[in-house]
Amino acid sequence: MQKQLLTHINSPKDLRLLKQEELPELAKELRHFIINIVATKEGHLGASLGVVELTIALHYVFNTPEDLLVWDVGHQAYGHKILTGRKNIFDTNRQLGGISGFPKREESDYDTFGVGHSSTSISATLGMAIASKLKGENKHHIAVIGDASIASGMAFEGLNHAGVTEVNLLVILNDNAIGIDPSVGALKQYLTNVKKGTQKRNNIIEALNFDYSGPIDGHDINTIISELERLKTVKGPKLLHVITTKGKGLKQAEKDQVKYHAPGKFNAETGDLLPKTTSSEPPKYQDVFGHTIVELAKQNKKIVGITPAMPTGSSLKFMMEEIPERAFDVGIAEQHAVTLAAGMATRGLIPFCNIYSTFLQRAYDQVIHDVALQKLPVIFCLDRSGLVGEDGATHHGVFDLAYLRCIPNLIIFAPRNEMELRNIMYTAQLGLEHPIAIRYPRGRGITLDWKQPFETIETGQGIQLKQGENTAVLSIGAIAKNVTEAIKDIAVSHYDMRFIKPLDESLLHKIFKTYNTVVTVEDGTVKGGFGSAVLEFASEHHYKNTIKVLGVPDHFVEHGKVGELQKLVGLDSESIKTTILSTS
Repeated sequence: MQKQLLTHINSPKDLRLLKQEELPELAKELRHFIINIVATKEGHLGASLGVVELTIALHYVFNTPEDLLVWDVGHQAYGHKILTGRKNIFDTNRQLGGISGFPKREESDYDTFGVGHSSTSISATLGMAIASKLKGENKHHIAVIGDASIASGMAFEGLNHAGVTEVNLLVILNDNAIGIDPSVGALKQYLTNVKKGTQKRNNIIEALNFDYSGPIDGHDINTIISELERLKTVKGPKLLHVITTKGKGLKQAEKDQVKYHAPGKFNAETGDLLPKTTSSEPPKYQDVFGHTIVELAKQNKKIVGITPAMPTGSSLKFMMEEIPERAFDVGIAEQHAVTLAAGMATRGLIPFCNIYSTFLQRAYDQVIHDVALQKLPVIFCLDRSGLVGEDGATHHGVFDLAYLRCIPNLIIFAPRNEMELRNIMYTAQLGLEHPIAIRYPRGRGITLDWKQPFETIETGQGIQLKQGENTAVLSIGAIAKNVTEAIKDIAVSHYDMRFIKPLDESLLHKIFKTYNTVVTVEDGTVKGGFGSAVLEFASEHHYKNTIKVLGVPDHFVEHGKVGELQKLVGLDSESIKTTILSTS
């Protein structure tokens, strides 16, 4: 009987034709389908396995897409995608030209809101509910949010507002005690106590004027359906507390929920991860950061590490294991992380605030107002800068150079390799008069023997990597690797400018007086980034040289492998070579 039910389901309308007693079998088939595809194509696994029954129940009970369903973040939406017309193309998930790994409005009417960053679902769904009320529409509006995401400030803002409305809003709290890493904080402890029955279970939610129900077993599909049917008749804002197990149905994914969040390729039958190459590889930039901060923190007692819910992804986990009293996971709270770091800096600590580039966008005011304006020497380490690959437009860290460059008092540095990352971290903790942002890419570096003795780096100083004629190529950060490859047989000069702010103006004057053509290369947006800074310099000093700016174009870049995306936007070595030859 395996796959017999799922084979005939191409939309929730088909799903609703099934008898309720058939749904547990469908849940088994849906899990099997997800496991088999993700085992070979890769992607997010544990979150979607954990909400299979909930997903089926939601589309069974509610009349989607007329009733509006919003998933928070979207890691858990694979089952939703499969049941809403994308089953036959699900094997293209996260691949160039394929479907997105996250809900995306242009992809399906069932994807009512595009998501990728957490904690937006309640606000978005509330907005939809208010719109329905104003338009006189009789619709249901459902937000599914995890226990890690609901602890974010934005989620509380949405709850706070919703509690004083009379709209038809249902918030479903998917409580599995983990986001990507285990959930943290007092709210997590409260939810844990509710599950244990040692806490009055409704004191927080009902204080916000929500009708609270639960907790219920998120893997008992009949119980979920019964409760959803009841809640359809309840007016006003409601919250249903559902207990699930991330990775449900795959033993290894249940046991190691962090690793199986996005496990890579694995054996679909056994669940075992496929062995990776044993040959020596350069380290991941995140691990260079993680090991280096531990090394520095052992020498400098003032150093502290901060991350908003990404200790594994940022590799701050190494410091949390070795020096736990000075390493802080603050949960999904980027704004808090930045201002916490600022507060620490006022008291003489040296905070390394490690945030993915795309997530720092959520704390922009705090960077300006709480850090830069006060000249507090916070050290921002921006992981996942540049094009990040299969997570796509919501996660590409391509705007940081542009959005940070306009902020006064902020130093911006991009290391081209692992030693440069180590050395700028070492230099920054020696003492700076201003905050600094250090941005580096996702993935591996280029150097096996990376753990070299520390050297200080002079602020605002670029270096020449290759001598040539007529044309100078100026790069920033790890994209230098592609430039080096592109120009190995071309007689042009190559400079690693290192600092976007302050620019090495003395070096730029020398370059503009020496070369007819200047080509800038960055893995950030061409609007307002490094190339724009060079153009501004040339204009201010009345240079008439030919200038060509290479970078990420002025549109949102889709998902795909980093190499594919670099080729798509003209930042792979062959494209860079072609541009240089045509410009020279």
